[in-house]
Amino acid sequence: MAHPQRTESQEIRDIERQIAELEQVAASAASREEIERLRFQLEALRNGAAQPSEANEAWNRVLLARHPQRPYTLDYVGMLFTEFTELHGDRRFGDDHAMVCGLARFEGRPVAIVGQQKGRDTKQKVARNFGMPKPEGYRKALRLMRLAEKFALPVISFVDTPGAYPGIGAEERGQAEAIAGNLKEIPKLATPILVVIHGEGGSGGALAVAVGDKIIMMSNAVYSVIAPESCSSILWRDWDHKEEAARILKLTAEDLHRFGMVDELVPEPAGGAQADPSAAGAALRSAICSSLKELDALSHEELLRRRRERLRRLATFVAEG
Repeated sequence: MAHPQRTESQEIRDIERQIAELEQVAASAASREEIERLRFQLEALRNGAAQPSEANEAWNRVLLARHPQRPYTLDYVGMLFTEFTELHGDRRFGDDHAMVCGLARFEGRPVAIVGQQKGRDTKQKVARNFGMPKPEGYRKALRLMRLAEKFALPVISFVDTPGAYPGIGAEERGQAEAIAGNLKEIPKLATPILVVIHGEGGSGGALAVAVGDKIIMMSNAVYSVIAPESCSSILWRDWDHKEEAARILKLTAEDLHRFGMVDELVPEPAGGAQADPSAAGAALRSAICSSLKELDALSHEELLRRRRERLRRLATFVAEG
């Protein structure tokens, strides 16, 4: 579970400690990116910008979505589900601890759960690969979703990742193919799929488990084709324009709901989900209940027809003045 509310000075010390520890571990693309993210989080805390304000609203949402005490997937699993049994491995290469998959009960009914999991301290971050799945993680998720279809279980997919892991090993094992395979196969599954974006929805790494019949999003979560820092690096050749990039990307829950990318927004407590995880969990429980009830009323044929129509509607271009 997320830790109780802490003071700003405690959070600053904790982030400084994690940066120092990460600098001591073996260098990788994921660890270097996490160090940079933590440095920006540290800068925001020192400047008193950890809470949303009218200025730089989009960037402040990014900071909230990445808040180190924000509830992660397993926190919500513990709050909302019972009898959770985790399943491991993709039956082709190995297990991926950045992708959590398993069976559980929600309000007494059996369901399948998939979702990315980040770590809180340095040891957990490394073990969970900073919430960045590898090909075996996406194949494991698809394996569980197919199992859910076989036993007529609804799938609840929790999205919270900076993106798919960009390392050499992941590319050698077919990272792009694994993501593309999920995008091809998940829309064909004849079972209800509910997607919950509760933290970061980063690029194809998020999209690979975010195809579903209904997409709900926590109000301080973000979802975009690229991280603001990476977008800034491409457009301006540095990370100094990350706030402007966040604004241009239209990555906030309100923007995505307005564009029809997200079907429902789940309100968070004042200050974000980390300020009151129990209240955030209660709001999410209500949204999941109503969403599953809505999807239960549809036949498999109607479910698949509506899913296809929903995906086609996403290919709409909107010109803004």
